[in-house]
Amino acid sequence: MQLLYSFLLGMYHTALRLAAPFHPKAKLWVMGRKGWRQRIPTKRDLNRPLIWFHCASVGEFEQGRPLIEAFKQARPNWQIWLTFYSPSGYELRKNYPLADHVEYLPADTAPNARDLMQLLQPNVAVFVKYEFWWHTLSALFRQQVPTYLVSGIFRPEQVFFKPWGKPYRAVLHRLAHIFVQDAASAELLASHGVSSVSVAGDTRFDRVAKVAAEAEPVAGLSQFADNQMVWVAGSTWPKDEELLFQLLERLPEIRVVLAPHEVGEEHLQQIETRFGKQIQRYSHYLKVPSDCPVLLIDNVGMLSRLYQYGQVAYVGGGFGAGIHNTLEPATFGVPVVFGPRFQKFREAKELIGVGGSFSVQNQAEFLKIAQALSTSEEQRHAAGKAARSYVQKNTGATETILKSLLEETQS
Repeated sequence: MQLLYSFLLGMYHTALRLAAPFHPKAKLWVMGRKGWRQRIPTKRDLNRPLIWFHCASVGEFEQGRPLIEAFKQARPNWQIWLTFYSPSGYELRKNYPLADHVEYLPADTAPNARDLMQLLQPNVAVFVKYEFWWHTLSALFRQQVPTYLVSGIFRPEQVFFKPWGKPYRAVLHRLAHIFVQDAASAELLASHGVSSVSVAGDTRFDRVAKVAAEAEPVAGLSQFADNQMVWVAGSTWPKDEELLFQLLERLPEIRVVLAPHEVGEEHLQQIETRFGKQIQRYSHYLKVPSDCPVLLIDNVGMLSRLYQYGQVAYVGGGFGAGIHNTLEPATFGVPVVFGPRFQKFREAKELIGVGGSFSVQNQAEFLKIAQALSTSEEQRHAAGKAARSYVQKNTGATETILKSLLEETQS
């Protein structure tokens, strides 16, 4: 099984290298990993202990971030290293100030994992949610580095629990402890002999609650949203944007803050073509205020603060691979609407259950719920209150996990 894993992963890496000249993200993946053996010794202070946090991409970083911040405050003398697998995460957070160094995770080969351990010499490692790199975790285990998985969530269809998945389950036994989001994950692991597990919850709740408590104003948004019915649409894709266009056709009196998932020039121009004179870019709006009902956010990094200006939120991705972050608007007490593909997201299902969010299958359903939320202050208030209460009741995971990390690093 290990040979098959190495073979398939090798083929994937080869495909990325072949695609690099033609695909920007593949190029970043390949070029970003060049020279890591030379970079690490220049950044690693072997006179200080080191904790290593690894995240797949942006979403996992947001889950790990509260823990990084809390650990930094409690153990200021420790070096903090942060690695990403995806260029999306690395490019956005490569200058994260609380990390002593941010790096790409080397491709998961046995030689790379061996060299990484020799150069990095971590004292503790923390992997966030879904990252299970066979050779890397095996090398950590051989070096007796306590390795934690945090905010994990497990489902029966995952490879670990297949009839042929025993070799992959062995990876789970190499972890010092697994902190999962829910009891179902803990029960599933226990049924397969994985016992070093605790239900801690999801650290994202702590993150979004802190963002809401400390949210700074966004230039120009108070003026845009003043006394208006505002929808904040975050991480949208073309199908989501078409729904929002239809919403404006139905309810021309509302305003929309539109923050697409992709902010490349080509996609921004496509949105502008579709919405026509109704839309204006945020960077232009700051220079020349206008009465356009749609404000197009043409940068990244401010979405979590935008939701404070909404009466309703639309979270994109539900008509594609899956929805994006629903907790960011929920923490502000904003009812959340999204598409049909949300089943893999526990928080989305639970938000629906408490009445704080709504899933729509098609345009007709969207327009129906959108009209109800836009015109009924009572319904909107009740849904927003339920959303905020749900977030507040689920905070505390960071404190639980931090306690174990501090016990591990007290010497």
